[in-house]
Amino acid sequence: MSLDLDGLVALVTGGASGIGAASAVRLTEGGAQVAVLDRDEPPSPGGTAMTVRADVTDQSSVDAAVASAVETLGRLDIVVNSAGIGAVGDVTANNDDEWLGVYQVNVLGIVRVMRAALPHLRQSTSASVVNLASIAATAGLPQRACYSASKGAVAALTRAMAADFAPLGIRVNAVSPGTVDTPWVARLLAAAPDPAATRVALEARQPMGRLATAEEVAEAVAYLASPSSSFTTGSCLTVDGGMDGLRLPSPSS
Repeated sequence: MSLDLDGLVALVTGGASGIGAASAVRLTEGGAQVAVLDRDEPPSPGGTAMTVRADVTDQSSVDAAVASAVETLGRLDIVVNSAGIGAVGDVTANNDDEWLGVYQVNVLGIVRVMRAALPHLRQSTSASVVNLASIAATAGLPQRACYSASKGAVAALTRAMAADFAPLGIRVNAVSPGTVDTPWVARLLAAAPDPAATRVALEARQPMGRLATAEEVAEAVAYLASPSSSFTTGSCLTVDGGMDGLRLPSPSS
C-alpha cells in the first residue's frame, strides 16, 4: 500500500518490539519520521528517526519523551498507542494489583500520552491517532478476563476521543488484531504445558487457520494513521483472520 507520509512526524509507544516495532518500520517506509517510545532501552527499528525511553505509567516520563520527540523532529502529526501488557486467567484469577497494572498500561497509558501529545496534534493539518485494541474487546475469549476488559475500554475510549477531537481536525481510530505472532504470545506458548498443542489451538480458533504477523497489523495501523483514511474516524479496523465475525463449519460437518 502506498502511503504519503512525507513531512509527517509519528510517535509510536511500545515501539521496541511486536506490533509497535512493525508499525514504526511501516510508517518510516511510508515517509514519516518516527520517534519510538518504550519502557526498555529501545532499538531503532527500520531506520526510525529516534528512540526515547519512556514509561507510559508515569506522566512525567511521558511528558519528557513527547517533548524530546517534538523538539528533535519539529512537530507531531501521528500517535500510535501500541504499548500494552497482557494477563491470563478468569475474572477471579488476577488480584487487584494485577488488574490495576494492566489498566495502568493499556488504558491510562493512552490517556497520559494524549495529555502530552494533544497540544502538538492540534497544530497539525494531518493529525491522526491510532490505538491498539484487540479481538478480545468484542469476542469472549477464555482465560483473558482482565486483558479483555482493558481492551474493551480502549475501544470505548477510541470512540469517545474521536467524538471529542473531530471538531479539532484530529482523527482517532483503533486496530483490533486477532492473535498475533509477537514476543508476548511466544512467552505464553513457552509457559504452556504443551507449547506445540497450544499454538495449534490458537491458530485453529481463527478462520484463516494461522496467527497474524505483526507486519499485517502494521499495514492497518499505517492506513489509519495516513491521509489515505482522511474521512475515517471513530472506527475499529479488525485484522483478525475472520475470528470475530465468521462462523465456519467444523471439519467433521
